[in-house]
Amino acid sequence: MSYSCWIIYNGYLQSNKFIDFANMFDHAANTAGDNTTIYRNDEIMTLIANNLIVNGKQVQRPDYVIFTDKDIYLAKQLEILHIPVFNCSATIEISDDKIKTYQALKFANIPIPETIVAPKTYGLPIHLDNSYIKYVMDTLGFPLVIKETFGSFGEQVYLIENEAALYKKIGEIGGKPFMFQKFINTSYGVDLRLQVVGNEVVASMKRVAENDFRANVTNGGKMMAYIPNDEERRIAIQASNAIGAHFSGVDLLFGKDGKPIVCEVNSNAHIRNLYDCTGVDASHAIIEHIHRVLNSTNK
Repeated sequence: MSYSCWIIYNGYLQSNKFIDFANMFDHAANTAGDNTTIYRNDEIMTLIANNLIVNGKQVQRPDYVIFTDKDIYLAKQLEILHIPVFNCSATIEISDDKIKTYQALKFANIPIPETIVAPKTYGLPIHLDNSYIKYVMDTLGFPLVIKETFGSFGEQVYLIENEAALYKKIGEIGGKPFMFQKFINTSYGVDLRLQVVGNEVVASMKRVAENDFRANVTNGGKMMAYIPNDEERRIAIQASNAIGAHFSGVDLLFGKDGKPIVCEVNSNAHIRNLYDCTGVDASHAIIEHIHRVLNSTNK
């Protein structure tokens, strides 16, 4: 069965990687027989009503949407109109918020780095008394990691070597939400990216950085194809399910004795690097999965 599909990306992000991501899905959906249209998020009006307005005109609803952006309000509005959105707005919201992600993972008993969430300040600069900082230092030790709640491609993640650097970074972050995490020194500059689709890992790669504790390719990490073991596959699938994702890129760290620890779960992980590294275009597996979900729903 073929379907009509919209692929939505953010019109305000200038990097070519975002339209490339949309084009990969466009090709895979067309190959599967679907009728596709690519839209920027700013072409679709988030009108809190029952009609769907695109470029100023009312249009017919698609059978489903692939949402490659983090415009959660738009994704939710499409769902209100009873349009299946992959991944759904709730999943995107959890994935975009690192604190919510770690809470969901911990609730599902999935291994994560030891984490302390900084208090909410309503946008005001944070003021932590000495007992709070002492607890963070005593619990996590140095070096430790500070992560801002919102950020992509390894940005807004900082390795903190000592107490002076800790206070300095807290001051620089100001009123933005963030967390403190134990540094997994056994995974310095190396991690895994496993692409999960449904309950299957369809492709994997190892990323290695020579001069950075973060292994992201964007930060200069090198990538190589990787065959995950059963435990790595199991934890990646559990992590994806924990945030309600139909598909996701799960980043794993190497813990003590090589035990996998979840670093991140990306609901709209870009798949171009994975394809270049492994030769596996995950967009086809994602479209096949979406078709199975739609076919099951429409029975």
